[in-house]
Amino acid sequence: MAQNGHTAERIALCYCGNAKIFPQLLLSALSIAMHTPRALEVRMVTLDLTEVDARFAPLTEAQRALLERALQACHPDTVVAIVDAGDAYRKYLAGGKNERGFYTPYAMLRLLFDCMPMPDKLLYLDTDTMCRRDVSPLWETDITGYEFGAVRDQEGKFWIRRDYCNSGVLLLNVARCRETGLLARARARVKNRRMMMPDQSALNFLAEKKLFLPRPFNEQRAVREDTVIKHFCRGFKWYGPFFRIYNIKQTDRKGVHEKLRIHCFDDVFAVYDGLLEQHRDVIEKG
Repeated sequence: MAQNGHTAERIALCYCGNAKIFPQLLLSALSIAMHTPRALEVRMVTLDLTEVDARFAPLTEAQRALLERALQACHPDTVVAIVDAGDAYRKYLAGGKNERGFYTPYAMLRLLFDCMPMPDKLLYLDTDTMCRRDVSPLWETDITGYEFGAVRDQEGKFWIRRDYCNSGVLLLNVARCRETGLLARARARVKNRRMMMPDQSALNFLAEKKLFLPRPFNEQRAVREDTVIKHFCRGFKWYGPFFRIYNIKQTDRKGVHEKLRIHCFDDVFAVYDGLLEQHRDVIEKG
């Protein structure tokens, strides 16, 4: 576990989601704090979309406060804020052709970062990620002149095109995205064109210049010795003459241990379990 201590620069970390995914978000952020020796500046981007789906309730102030307290146990200088994307979403994305697609509308909120008070550089993570090593080398990667840095997608690089990246881990140059209009063009595309992986594909197809990051920063398959961030995304396994899709998230402890055979996050799970015992209503219900 990282030791407490002051750092001159916090890592600007961002998640998007609703109250239902808070258990994943909490596990992900805890893993970063426990394995990285510097404070974090966390933004939880959310909005109330219960008019679209009753399950789409926003992340709550109680969840923000709990996350901040939990992360400050590792680094007292860490801060956590909620960013309400409601106005920007309704202006640019509401009613679009992908609002009721396979992925929830919350996946598209990162396309609104240029409309929000965001730092010039930030690390965006999907909530189904967990960290097992210091993310400082990722954060310190120079992305001057690039709109974002990302790791190639394990399936997409074969089935779509070689430079197709997975957007679950994005080192975003928000200032550059504002200059090139990438996010504005991407959200226009996802609003007006039905797509299988809307926000991810729009970023890939419309980016003027992206930096390809090393595999360990977004490990989409088995955890290896050099893995920094494990992404619990959907994958394919070969079973006889057929491929089978699996989608085991880090909140499925049995699946992580028995099916994926991953045990390197047990220290994080232990801290999470202690929080869950005391704050189950906040973690699971908001």
